Amino acid sequence: MVDAHTHLDACGATTPDEVREVVDRAVQAGVDRVITVADDLAAARWAAEAATWDERVFAAVALHPTRTSTFGEVEQAELSRLAEQPRVVAIGETGLDYYWDYAPKSAQHEAFRWHIDLAKKVDKPLMIHDRDAHDDILKVLDAEGAPSTVVFHCFSGDLSFARACVERGFVLSFAGTTTFRNAHALREAALWVPEDHLLVETDAPFLTPHPYRGRPNEPYCVNYTVRDLATLREIDLGELATKITRNAERVFGLRDAAES
Repeated sequence: MVDAHTHLDACGATTPDEVREVVDRAVQAGVDRVITVADDLAAARWAAEAATWDERVFAAVALHPTRTSTFGEVEQAELSRLAEQPRVVAIGETGLDYYWDYAPKSAQHEAFRWHIDLAKKVDKPLMIHDRDAHDDILKVLDAEGAPSTVVFHCFSGDLSFARACVERGFVLSFAGTTTFRNAHALREAALWVPEDHLLVETDAPFLTPHPYRGRPNEPYCVNYTVRDLATLREIDLGELATKITRNAERVFGLRDAAES
C-alpha cells in the first residue's frame, strides 16, 4: 500500500533516523511508500529534503489555505523551486478552508488559483484541501481549468459531491474518517466511487481510523482504512489493495520519481 497523504514531521519524525523508524513500522504493516505533505513554507522545505533521505518517502509542497494570509513573491518563488524537485510528486495541500478563520477567503482563493497554475506548470497532481467549501472548490477549478490530475485529500463529501468530482476526472483519497460508523454519507460515497478514482491515506497524525479513533495516527494505520473499505465494498482485500496501489503509482508517478 501507499499512504497518499501523511505529515511525517507532525508525527514527530524530523530526522533521517526518525523518518526511517516510522516508515519501517509502516512497512511491517504492508505500507511500503508514503507521501509526506507540507502545510507551510518550512514544512515544504523539510518535506522536499526528507524525500531524499529514504527511497520510500515522497513529498508534496504547498501552502495550506489557513496559512495564506501572508502569501507573496517570497513564498511563491520558494514553492516554485521546490515543486521542480523530482521526488516532490504533488502540489499540496492547497484549496479552501471555511471552517477555521485563520485566513480571509479572498487570500485563500488567490493562493488556490496560484497553486492550480503551479501544478499545471510543473505537470504534477494538485492535492486539494477542502473543508466546508465543496461548491467553491469546484467553481474555482472549473473557472481556472483544473490540472490534468486532481486529488481530493481526505475526501469529506457525500455521494452527490463524489459524483461531481468523478465526472470531472478527479481522484478521491479516503482517510480514517471513512471508517467512522456515524459517517453515513461519506461511507456511501466510498462505496460508490469507481476503483480507478480511489486512493487511501492517513493524514497522520490526525484522523486515526476505527477502532483506534482518538489515538495518535501513523502511516501504518492506512491498513485499517483499506480493510474497512474492502468490507464496505464487498471486495477481496488483496484485490483492492493492489488496485489502490496501482492508482497511487499512476496518479503520483511514483515509479518515475523513484528512478530520478
